[in-house]
Amino acid sequence: MGQTAGQLAQGDGPASRLGFRPGQMVQELGWDEDCDDELRIDIEDATGNELIDQGGGDVADAVLQWWREHDGDLTDALVDAITELAPGGVVWLLTPKVGRPGHVDPSDIADAALTAGLSTTSTVSVTEEWSGTKLVSPKG
Repeated sequence: MGQTAGQLAQGDGPASRLGFRPGQMVQELGWDEDCDDELRIDIEDATGNELIDQGGGDVADAVLQWWREHDGDLTDALVDAITELAPGGVVWLLTPKVGRPGHVDPSDIADAALTAGLSTTSTVSVTEEWSGTKLVSPKG
């Protein structure tokens, strides 16, 4: 019997590799049926908190933004994503991997991030279907 993301030893799951830590509040945006539920559970297990929705008035330490090519204007979505983000917080932009329906070109991500006032720092393989791009507010 295989392990699910929530059953992995602490530090072994994708949430830990993305830098999620106990006590963090993570806001989730762009959820749809194609999202990776094991990743979502792993993030909740790593932080000890349920993912929060937008508009709840909670300040988030990080934002998990699911995004597909057909979802609309990425710049607007990123501006919305940082509305309730704590200073020093990060946005993890999750997009379908190359060759998957809804893939977003990295140059489109970089352009949208720059316009939204964010910098791209790294892109990683998060799950079999999703890549993650870490976006932060520039220092200074």
